Amino acid sequence: MKITMLGTGNALAMQCYNTCFVLSENGRHLLVDGGGGNMVLDRLRQANLPWADIKDIFVTHKHIDHILGIIWMMRIICQHMNQGQYEGEARIYGHDEVIAILHNLADTLLPKKQNRFVGDRLHLIAVQDKEEREIIGKKFTFFDIQSSKTKQYGFAMDLGNDEKLTCCGDEPFRKCLWEYAQNSKWLLHEAFCLHSQADIYKPYEKHHSTVKDACLTAQGLHVENLLLYHTIDKYMGNRKELYLAEGRQYFHGNIYVPEDLEVLVC
Repeated sequence: MKITMLGTGNALAMQCYNTCFVLSENGRHLLVDGGGGNMVLDRLRQANLPWADIKDIFVTHKHIDHILGIIWMMRIICQHMNQGQYEGEARIYGHDEVIAILHNLADTLLPKKQNRFVGDRLHLIAVQDKEEREIIGKKFTFFDIQSSKTKQYGFAMDLGNDEKLTCCGDEPFRKCLWEYAQNSKWLLHEAFCLHSQADIYKPYEKHHSTVKDACLTAQGLHVENLLLYHTIDKYMGNRKELYLAEGRQYFHGNIYVPEDLEVLVC
């Protein structure tokens, strides 16, 4: 299983793309979120991941830095379906509010000749809290992260051999998610800024975590590998160095602070 980070930044990052990534194994791919625009198509190109190979997509929530890239994926998929240049079907998963918004965006923004494929070959699938689905050959369990801002889902993916990868979305971890995240081989967690600069960037006012917060959480959950993303872009150039220096004070496992387009092997 590979994780390709298409973007690692928060909503207003300008020096990197908004956080979104692809999980890949055996030629099958799941895109998680799409960032805020059509840059997602270029990021896929730069990552050598043909957009047409992305048959499965999961959207965590309706914030513009996560969902607006998805309409571009819908457009390019439906356009090529209309031209007879797309093989098979595609699926987009999300909770009911996300799916309703995607239907509305398709109805509003896509021409009828493209939109007619939505629900036919491009399936918009609403998932429920605690629902299990098989996607890209893996068992996924979706869960409501109990967001304080807007409804948001994360997921735990069964990696096999009693190992799992857990994505907690882009808000601080909550104790109600313990059963999903405990003992994860990989935990994907947001880290808005350094704890030492929390008074400057005020992550708590934005319902986000610091590096210290994320690392203490991972340590308490007995996580093996912690991947930090959804950051501000004020540290670009030495973000990795700064995050690792702070994080290693609080977490004794492996910490990863990927750059855009970086690939990690689970």
